[in-house]
Amino acid sequence: MAPALGYGVAAAAFLVGLLTRFVLDPVLPPGFPYVTFFPAVILTCFVAGTRAGTLCAVASGLAAWYWFIPPVDSFGLTAETALALAFYVFVVGIDIAIIHAMRRAGERLKAAQQVSAELARRQSTLFVELQHRVANNLSFVSSLLMLQKASVAADPASAENAFDDAMHRLEMMSRLHRRLHEPAALDQPLGDYLGGLCDDLLKATGAKNIACRVQADDVRMDLRGLTALSLILTELMTNSVKHAFKGRDHGVIQVDLKRLDPHRAALTVADDGPGMPRKVVPSLGLQIIEGLVSQLDGELVLPEPGTSLTRVVFPA
Repeated sequence: MAPALGYGVAAAAFLVGLLTRFVLDPVLPPGFPYVTFFPAVILTCFVAGTRAGTLCAVASGLAAWYWFIPPVDSFGLTAETALALAFYVFVVGIDIAIIHAMRRAGERLKAAQQVSAELARRQSTLFVELQHRVANNLSFVSSLLMLQKASVAADPASAENAFDDAMHRLEMMSRLHRRLHEPAALDQPLGDYLGGLCDDLLKATGAKNIACRVQADDVRMDLRGLTALSLILTELMTNSVKHAFKGRDHGVIQVDLKRLDPHRAALTVADDGPGMPRKVVPSLGLQIIEGLVSQLDGELVLPEPGTSLTRVVFPA
C-alpha cells in the first residue's frame, strides 16, 4: 500500500475509534480509556502496515490521555496516569510487533511461492527445450551416419576410416554439448569458449605439438547459432589436423571471430600448412560444413589454391 493511503487509513481508523469511544463513554465503567483504540491500531497494522499502525497508536494514546484518563481534558500526569500510559504503550507495542512479524512472514511466504512458481515454470521450459535439443542431436547423428553410409557405399574399402571418422565426430559432439550446456556457457567471453573447444579437439585427436590461437570480438549468439558455429569450427580444425601437418612435428591453427558490422560476423580458420590443393575432391566434412552454414543463413568462402583460410560469414 502507498504510504499516503496507509496514513489515510490510520487517520480514518483513529477517528472511528475516537468517535466510538465518545459514543460509548456514558455507558462504559471507569478504567477503559483504550477499549475502542486497540481495535483501531490492530486493524490499521494489518491493513496499512507498521508505520501507519504506529501513527494510529500514537494519536490514539494522546487522545485517550487527554479525554478519557483523569484529569480529563488535559495532559496532566500523575502516577496513575503514567501507569495507564505505560500499560497502553506495552500492549500496543506487543500488538504492533506481532503483527509486523506476521506481515513479514507472509511477505516471505509469498516471495517463496513466487520463486517456486518461477522455478517450476523454468523447469517445464527446460524440459521442453531438452527434449527439443535431444531430438535435434539425434537427427544430426542420423544425418551424419547417412552421409557416412553413402561414403562407404561409394568406396567399400573406406569403411574402417568412415567408422573412425564417425566415432571422432560423435566424441567431439559429446565434448561440445558438455561445454554448451554448462550453466555459464552463454555468459562467458566467446573467445574463452572457443579456446576451450579448440583445446578439447586437439586433446581428442592426440595432436600434442599443434597450437591453436583464438581471437574473438564481443559477438553474442543464441544456443542454436553457437552450436552450429562450434560444429563448423570442429570440422575445419579436424581437417587441418588431418591434412595440414603431415610430416611436421609442430603447427599453428589460427581462429578468428570478427564482427563485420552491427548485423554480421565472420569466422575464419587458417593454418600454417601448405594450403588447399588445386584440385579439391568433395568430402563428407565439406558437406557437413555446408549444411551447418546453411543453418546459420551464412556464406561459406573456401580457401584459394595454396592458401588455407576458410571464412564463414553469418548474421549475428
